[in-house]
Amino acid sequence: MATFSSVTRQHILQAMVEHDARGGDAFLALYNFEPLPAYVLVHEGRTYDARAVLGVAHRVATGRMATADDFRGMDGAVSLLRRRGFEVSAPTAAAPSPARAVRASTPRTPRTTTPRASTRTPTREERPLAICPTCFQALPATGVCDNCS
Repeated sequence: MATFSSVTRQHILQAMVEHDARGGDAFLALYNFEPLPAYVLVHEGRTYDARAVLGVAHRVATGRMATADDFRGMDGAVSLLRRRGFEVSAPTAAAPSPARAVRASTPRTPRTTTPRASTRTPTREERPLAICPTCFQALPATGVCDNCS
């Protein structure tokens, strides 16, 4: 099973360049993808098969081709492509049932949450500088002033 977390926008763009160079049908045939017209990646006025481009982008990123079998549904792939800044058309969801429509129209009380204290450790850039109390210069990582020691 392929994981797509290592696929960047640049990898996707490289796969699209290859798609353009080969042509859509040859690209799909070369990598053994069936057309999936319901999921279209649109970039600079051109359209691409979203699944095939992402599969080839995975190969560019990791050296391993992601096949059509590696995709479990397209929701994750569409989400990843959108997070990388691409426009992807996907089939519209089925209309909600009448019971859900009534329920959705009922006003809800907004939830209030209490802010949580951050549990992450600040990075070196975020930490305040340690200052020498004698000469007021920034202390090095050792914590001992080079001028006053």
